[in-house]
Amino acid sequence: MSKEQALLQPIKIGDLELKNRVAMAPMTRSRADNPGKVPTADLQGLYYQQRASAGLIITEGSQVSEKAVGYVNTPGIHTKEQTEGWKEVTKMVHAEGGKIFIQLWHVGRISHPDFHNGDLPHAPSAINPEAQSYTPEGFKDTVTPKEMTIEDIKQTVQDFKNAAKNAWEAGFDGVEIHSSNGYLLHQFFSSTSNKRTDEYGGSKENRARILFEIIDAIKEVMPENRIGLRLNPSLHGIFGMTLNEETIPTFDYIIEKLNEYDLAYLHLSEPFNDVSDVEFAEPQIAKRYRPIYKGTIIINANFDQEKGNAVIEAGDADMVAYGKLYISNPDLVERFEQGAELAEFDTDTFYTPGHKGYTDYPKLEEVKS
Repeated sequence: MSKEQALLQPIKIGDLELKNRVAMAPMTRSRADNPGKVPTADLQGLYYQQRASAGLIITEGSQVSEKAVGYVNTPGIHTKEQTEGWKEVTKMVHAEGGKIFIQLWHVGRISHPDFHNGDLPHAPSAINPEAQSYTPEGFKDTVTPKEMTIEDIKQTVQDFKNAAKNAWEAGFDGVEIHSSNGYLLHQFFSSTSNKRTDEYGGSKENRARILFEIIDAIKEVMPENRIGLRLNPSLHGIFGMTLNEETIPTFDYIIEKLNEYDLAYLHLSEPFNDVSDVEFAEPQIAKRYRPIYKGTIIINANFDQEKGNAVIEAGDADMVAYGKLYISNPDLVERFEQGAELAEFDTDTFYTPGHKGYTDYPKLEEVKS
């Protein structure tokens, strides 16, 4: 392997120059095990700094409000303490020449009353996803959520805006709106989870309305070309989501409309499971949306080095986001450069507190020395 490979070529997203086309995908790691859910230099700072040779780091999902929480020990970006904590993280990544976006997150109904003083989680409609929430006492079954009022929706738009403002103050290079993987915004998009009859339900335009309100709100507090977002159009049978005949047309509409904005990128996921026999699913996401979306596309889900180079060379995407490979290979870019063997990840420590399985995976030169 050489530096000539497609993954290692520089790219410009918005007004940012990235040194390569390898992105670190957002991954929940549940390391903010303190009362304020504050990221620290010692943990999150070191973890992301070790991975700063990525063209772009996209952090784990960080909740935009207390109501947005649905997983134990996940960091937020809605308090002063959290913002100050992230400030240390971005400084450490920038000191290594890295670029870092934060993923703004609201889980909606994929939560549990344990996180909300016994109150119900919020969602577009009162439909139980029949999934599980990872609480301080372990996995618990989800409940039927509270259908959001118009006031709740307006507050959520404001929460995303405030979180983006905090992120900008914390020194992030940009934000990624988490509108994917069965969480709140995805719940709005889908007619199987959104049965509303007001301006946020019914037609695909109405079901997508909240996303565009959030983008419009965020661009008031930071440059539009520093905003990205993530979509998972063919998600089915995971995170409580069920697709139907309206699903792909809705995503077609959303992605076409995104061309009206000057965004940093659109981050798409290929199907997480085999949907080749699922009626109405789209098995090839990058191929479908490359001709529709005019901006930068990041593609994600089960790519290795060879597939990553191939998808860029084919012109179906501009960057590739790697998840689990980044857990155990902090120097993934250097390993790609050298064609070096990749270290195996330990699934037992994906979500456990502390440094083990988080910041203790060695880089190649440490292995060799």
